[in-house]
Amino acid sequence: STAALVWNEIIREKITNFIMNQSKEQRILNFVLQNAVRGDPCSVLDTIDKYCAQKEWAMNVGDEKGLILDKIVEEANPSVALELGTYCGYSAVRIARLLKAGAHLLTVEFNPEFAAVAKQILEFAGVQDKVKLLEGPSEEIIPQLKKKYEVDTLDFVFLDHWKDKYTPDTILLQECNLLRKGSVLLADNVIFPGAPEFLNYVRNNPRFQCTNYPSHLEYMKAQDAMEKAVFLG
Repeated sequence: STAALVWNEIIREKITNFIMNQSKEQRILNFVLQNAVRGDPCSVLDTIDKYCAQKEWAMNVGDEKGLILDKIVEEANPSVALELGTYCGYSAVRIARLLKAGAHLLTVEFNPEFAAVAKQILEFAGVQDKVKLLEGPSEEIIPQLKKKYEVDTLDFVFLDHWKDKYTPDTILLQECNLLRKGSVLLADNVIFPGAPEFLNYVRNNPRFQCTNYPSHLEYMKAQDAMEKAVFLG
């Protein structure tokens, strides 16, 4: 089962961390620094995908769902984008490489170790000028976006953090008037590990128009999907 696969990965990761005295995220970073081409976002993405497919599984959006992310970013063509859950910076690199001139991405990461790795990956990929990494809990950062980070409204939001935060953060984005008519939300992992509360919220809300994109869990055969929710104002 997928649960067993993921459990095995967690156990193996803990043992490897102990033996090597470093985290999986540091190993991913080292593999990028040693094998990818500096300043080439696609090379960085390919290198991370290779590591995670062949060596250690990691919770990046991955290559298959990455194509869905690319398509929706290209359609939204955002000037201001927000990502909730940076992890190692994989999807931030993916989004940043598609942004038009003058556009930027704000990405929020709660875990300081992940943020430190992501900063180096963004810099190595050469997209650091388009991306601002904000460290802290999403529920604290979202209300600060307008005043502290001069955001008027968000054109695109990628939800890829804790699944139980998808709904409260979506509600918070509305309460803080950060969504405009046509703002696009895209949520990852809505099947595995799953975000049933979020799907129930957006699909039954007349203010959102939803589209489901079936796919597979990153680097595995398990069923997963992404959900696009367009804010109707």
